[in-house]
Amino acid sequence: MLSLDLPQSPTRPELAQATRILVVEDEDLIREMLVLALEEEGYEVNTAVDGRTALALFQDSEPTDREFQFDLLILDLMLPQINGLDLCRLLRYHGNFVPILILSAKASETDRVLGLEVGADDYLTKPFSMRELIARCRALLRRQRLSALPQTPMLQMRDVALYPQECRVTVRGKEVNLSPKEFRLLELFMSYPRRVWSREQLIDQVWGPDFLGDTKTVDVHIRWLREKLEQDPSQPEYLITVRGFGYRFG
Repeated sequence: MLSLDLPQSPTRPELAQATRILVVEDEDLIREMLVLALEEEGYEVNTAVDGRTALALFQDSEPTDREFQFDLLILDLMLPQINGLDLCRLLRYHGNFVPILILSAKASETDRVLGLEVGADDYLTKPFSMRELIARCRALLRRQRLSALPQTPMLQMRDVALYPQECRVTVRGKEVNLSPKEFRLLELFMSYPRRVWSREQLIDQVWGPDFLGDTKTVDVHIRWLREKLEQDPSQPEYLITVRGFGYRFG
């Protein structure tokens, strides 16, 4: 049984405004409880009980038509007609990049990896608490909104320039090679100069809620970035440690 500990925090309009979620779940009790919990948060919720109906909702919608546009898909795997994995594959194959949160009783590492590899953004095993589900929905929607922001052709602070659309960084006029995680970290820092980020916030934004490793991986990536950006990594000018809180850029 899933835990029905509904979140006690009040609705957060800044997160829920104009947000539509499609829940695809064939078990009546779970579907009804999902709808109740999500609507309590202020989200607008639509439902489907099988994969074919859910696919039709996406196929019938136009990009500019809000009637069947969804900001998040909560998807059970064991569905009639079209199962969740096949639905996920079909959506990604046709270029639909709606964030997908898979719900499944299959808890093995192989099942989780398969779900993520076919295009899901997160994977939550049953039984689960509604509190955790709401937190994961918020994280997916937050990242989706950040990625939807208009991209600037260049971010620059002093001698560091980052080109988001080219995935390219130059330091003091010379191009430097960054790993994907290093690039995403730097892009996040430069998009919000002087904002302090905790390790947990950086993990959530760059690695995602499914990350199972140690938060010290953030420290390692910060050290690698300093070695590529700073003239003296032991006395950084860009990536500053804010003791007791985290890191900031500039």
